[in-house]
Amino acid sequence: MPDTKHETPRSSKAEKARKPDADEAQAGQSTPREARSGLDAEPPEIVHTSPLEAPDRYSTKSLDRAANAHLARFTLGVSPYGLASTFFTWWTHLAGSPGKQVQLAEKAARKAMRFGVYAGQLARDPGAEPCIEPLPHDHRFEDEGWTRWPYNAIYQAFLLNQQWWYNAACDIDGVTPRQEQVVSFVTRQILDMMSPSNFVATNPEVAAATFREGGANLVRGAEHFLEDWERAISGKLPVGTEDYLPGRDVAVTPGKVVYRNRLLELIQYAPQTDKVKAEPLLIVPAWIMKYYILDLSPHNSLVKYLVEQGFTVFMVSWRNPTAEDRDKGMDDYFDAVAEALDAVGAIVPDRKIHGVGYCLGGTLMAAKAAQMARDGDDRLASLTLFATQTDFEEPGELQLFVSESEVAFLENMMWDQGYLDTKQMAGAFQLLRSADLIWSRYVHEYLMGRRQEMFDLMAWNADATRMPYRMQSEYLRKIFLGNELAEGKYRLNGKPVTVGDIDAPIFCVSTTSDHVAPWQSVYKLHLLADTQLTFVLTNGGHNAGIISEPGHDGREYRIRTTEDGEPYLSPEAWQASAERQEGSWWPALTAWLGERSSKEVAPPAMGTTSGRYRPIEEAPGAYVFQR
Repeated sequence: MPDTKHETPRSSKAEKARKPDADEAQAGQSTPREARSGLDAEPPEIVHTSPLEAPDRYSTKSLDRAANAHLARFTLGVSPYGLASTFFTWWTHLAGSPGKQVQLAEKAARKAMRFGVYAGQLARDPGAEPCIEPLPHDHRFEDEGWTRWPYNAIYQAFLLNQQWWYNAACDIDGVTPRQEQVVSFVTRQILDMMSPSNFVATNPEVAAATFREGGANLVRGAEHFLEDWERAISGKLPVGTEDYLPGRDVAVTPGKVVYRNRLLELIQYAPQTDKVKAEPLLIVPAWIMKYYILDLSPHNSLVKYLVEQGFTVFMVSWRNPTAEDRDKGMDDYFDAVAEALDAVGAIVPDRKIHGVGYCLGGTLMAAKAAQMARDGDDRLASLTLFATQTDFEEPGELQLFVSESEVAFLENMMWDQGYLDTKQMAGAFQLLRSADLIWSRYVHEYLMGRRQEMFDLMAWNADATRMPYRMQSEYLRKIFLGNELAEGKYRLNGKPVTVGDIDAPIFCVSTTSDHVAPWQSVYKLHLLADTQLTFVLTNGGHNAGIISEPGHDGREYRIRTTEDGEPYLSPEAWQASAERQEGSWWPALTAWLGERSSKEVAPPAMGTTSGRYRPIEEAPGAYVFQR
């Protein structure tokens, strides 16, 4: 086997990127980008040479913001200016690339010849083998009807056209990789919309159902569309979600709310064993999601599983902010987590805490753990991260929605309404997988007239939360665009924090099909962390890969521990060397936590008998019901 190790240790490789300059840190200097990113940054002094140059004399800035805020509602938060700029750059560089034009003309001619040969084969044999196969994740043309004339010719022509447009979007001199991705993404959205699978006449399955039922499927589809439209404009959740009510059908693990502040409720779950591990767990989910993704139905609840394995579990349930919370910033969220840590420490005194974070909650916990390490706070026994990015240099397809133009556009919308709405977030996530999440549903529910069966994870996904204007702007500008956490520039309590300061062992889980936090991006934690790091790569997506209970069919994962000081492995080398395991990764997590827990003790009391941590109400609390 070839040597897969890199000769440079992780600590020296990432040191300069991770450690801020000492003089700069002391002086509090910032780059122009940093100055732009802070909402509290002082504006430059304006020298007025004429009364006509008074700032915003006619409220022009407010007019711009109001106009863009209303436009953003129509576009679901996607900036048309950024798209126009990107497409203009792509088009002008393509227009100035005669060699690329010749190449595209040649590809078009070849594809036309391929299709012509295929059409000739169809004339002799209607069941001829296709000339191009769909991508592995494309399931639109799997019905047997697509093998018959004329549908086979229709979808083959579509796939050839789709492939040509991908070639047209990529590999053009002067166009950045991100601009190529944007052009490719937008053209894919247009092509997905025009796919022959979306029309009655060109979809053999829909055409057969329409003929067989005399159009009754289309009548049912129209009824479904009107019902969905009525629910959307009235603020109701989709059809079927009423069967997954928190506290009744999901989020039913027994517990009590033991603390509440303006941003979160802290739930302590009741013990299920006679003895528990001495060190409790504090789980911090992302603030864009309801916490009960980790406490879904009893058979796939991670919380229930952890409690049954003898752990004392505390869970953060985020408040759903309103316009009144527009000025809540990232510091407020860090302070809320600090209060949750204090509450856990008061209820389970003299014990360290296993910190757990999911998605953005993991980024929050990583930064908080870095601050605690910097300040000599050793309360963390370990840190566990689920689908969490700490380096946002290559954040995957989500970066297509986060550029300077896009953030400014979103800021105008959030300035007007005070928050980023759930519908505006959901639209972006659905576009990442539009063929599956938008058009597949359109075909099945509106053309075939068949309601897709609701299940717990889908119902949870529809029950999202808003994000305050200030916090979301700070997160996008500082952590996502600025990548300040990875570069050691992000400040907590006035001083920079770095992931390299964390000395608690880390357990990090990523998923192979994650469109939100690609596993190669999550893997960059190896470049930042200077502690023992156990990395798990499991199959599944951003949510389904995490909700991977024992007994779930088709689950597998790879796991490998990198010791502090061990040479860095590339993602590909790590994947080749990591041990492959069948089944759920949950037992590996509990075994890892158990090894880092001191002993078993009697379960702690539910909250405190007096004071600020007395039980308030039964789980799931009040914040989870806010809409």
